[in-house]
Amino acid sequence: MYVQKGKVRMPEINTGKWINSHEISTQQLKGKVVLVDFWDYTCVNCIRTLPYLREWYERYHEKGLEVVGVHAPEFTFSRTEENVRKGIVEFEIRYPVVMDNDYKIWQAFANRSWPSKYLIDKNGYFRYAHFGEGNYIETEMAIQLLIKELDPDVDLPDLMKPIRDSDIPGIHCYRVSPELFLGYKRGKLGNLEELRQDEPQEYEKPEISEEDTIYLEGRWINTSEFIEPALEDSNEGAHVYLKYTSYEVNLVINPEKDKDFKVHIMQDNKNLDAENAGDDAEIDSEGKSYVVVSDPKMYNLIKNKDVGSHLLHLSTNSNGFAVFAFTFVSCAL
Repeated sequence: MYVQKGKVRMPEINTGKWINSHEISTQQLKGKVVLVDFWDYTCVNCIRTLPYLREWYERYHEKGLEVVGVHAPEFTFSRTEENVRKGIVEFEIRYPVVMDNDYKIWQAFANRSWPSKYLIDKNGYFRYAHFGEGNYIETEMAIQLLIKELDPDVDLPDLMKPIRDSDIPGIHCYRVSPELFLGYKRGKLGNLEELRQDEPQEYEKPEISEEDTIYLEGRWINTSEFIEPALEDSNEGAHVYLKYTSYEVNLVINPEKDKDFKVHIMQDNKNLDAENAGDDAEIDSEGKSYVVVSDPKMYNLIKNKDVGSHLLHLSTNSNGFAVFAFTFVSCAL
């Protein structure tokens, strides 16, 4: 989406904690092309755009582009500076990042979603915006256009080729399961038991009938933002079931009460194999598939070759398995 030239000025961005750079004000950015990216380090759509942001920063920073990552937290634990710093290291982000825990920058930009990208010209005016994934070629063309306004004789590289096959313009995107939140504030369980808020509750093994609905088995606590096991014995198990449609499954976990525990992963009542294991999934010598949970972040559990409907079953004997949200990916060849 292009914005008419010279109508709306960029608001102040120096209202949060800067993580990997000195403080930067909007005034200091005058005379540069600025790309402002609203993101969260647990957001799958944000994560999928980061390779492009990194490359644009490398390509155009010396030619007048400044990229500013505005980290607006989606969950309570992603307000913690240490967690954001780990995310910056993991994703190899070298451009400046400011924490917007109070959403002051978000509100100043009238932003509404993750990820969102805004391009500002040398005079400090909005010129381009894009929301969500995609439009990478169009966005880079807009960057080059504004850099040429800085220097008409600048030598610019060819546009980037798509990093993933699913980024090719015109690729088919399927209707898949929506993002599913846990916790009673935004989530919904399919179990028949009457919900108790913020206290342990025993859930019977469910009759799994509805798609895109989360079912529990075992002893759990349902809080406003997440669910977590409340097992009284390490021999007990806590289970999560979900019928989903996608080719990729991600899960946001915060291991606040335990570290380096395993969560067993099964799809359609079978262990994963090399063909469908996600980036964070492992397979032991007995063929059991699992993920080791050590840090608060998004874990990539499953990567199927094709979009389809499946039954996911997760189980653990750790009370550290605090589960916040499932996310899915819809575009594939």
